[in-house]
Amino acid sequence: MKIALLGYGRMGQTIEKIAISRGHDVVLKIDKDDKDYDITKADVAIDFSLPSAAFGNITNCLNNGVPVVSGTTGWLENYDKALALCKEKKGAFIYASNFSLGVNIFFELNKTLAKMMRNLKEYQVTMEEIHHTKKLDAPSGTAITLAEGVIENNNNYNAWELDTTNKKSTIPIAAKRIEDVPGTHSVNYASEVDTINIEHIAHNRQGFALGAVVAAEWLVGKTGVFSMKDVLGL
Repeated sequence: MKIALLGYGRMGQTIEKIAISRGHDVVLKIDKDDKDYDITKADVAIDFSLPSAAFGNITNCLNNGVPVVSGTTGWLENYDKALALCKEKKGAFIYASNFSLGVNIFFELNKTLAKMMRNLKEYQVTMEEIHHTKKLDAPSGTAITLAEGVIENNNNYNAWELDTTNKKSTIPIAAKRIEDVPGTHSVNYASEVDTINIEHIAHNRQGFALGAVVAAEWLVGKTGVFSMKDVLGL
C-alpha cells in the first residue's frame, strides 16, 4: 500500500518503520506545520497528529476518498461530525483510542469485569493511567474508553472525572505523567476487605504502531465506520 502519515512524531516514525518492514511505501509524511499536500497520492492515511489537527486531517481524507485510520486523542468533540462525513462521502474510517492488540483485549476484559461487579455495591471503582511527559491530553483516550466500558456495563456508574470525585456514581481517573512511560492503565475495584485490579502495561510503542498498520491494511477496500473490534474479530 501507499501510506500517508499524518503526524510524524515518535508514533509516526515507529509506524513508518513497521509499514516499510511489512512491504508498504510511505508516500507522505506530514508534520504539524505542513499545510499543502496531495492526500490522493495515498491508498490509506494513518493519523497520529495533534488534537487540534486531527479533525482537519480526517476531513481532508474523507473529502478526497482516502480511507483514514486515526489514533489521535483529544479531538472527540468532533467525532460525530467525522462519522456523518464518512457516511455522506461513503468513505472508510477507523478511530481507536488505542490500536494495541493487548489493549483491545483489555477493553473487553474490562467490560466483562464491570458486568460481574454490577451487584457488588460494596466495591468502588477507580482508574489510573500513566504516560510519558509529552502526552498532551489527560486523561488518556484509552482511560476514557475504559471508563465508558464500565459505565455501559455497570449501572452503578454514570460519569467519570479527572482526579478525585465525591460522587459514588462517578469514576475517578488519576492521570500521571512520568518520563519515558509508553502507557500503563489500571482498573481497581476496592472494598473494605479486598481489592480487585486489572492492569495493562505497554513496554514500548511498537504494539500501538503495528496495530495501526494492521488496521490500515484491513480498511483498504471497505466502506463504513469501523473499530478495532472489527479489525481483530473480537
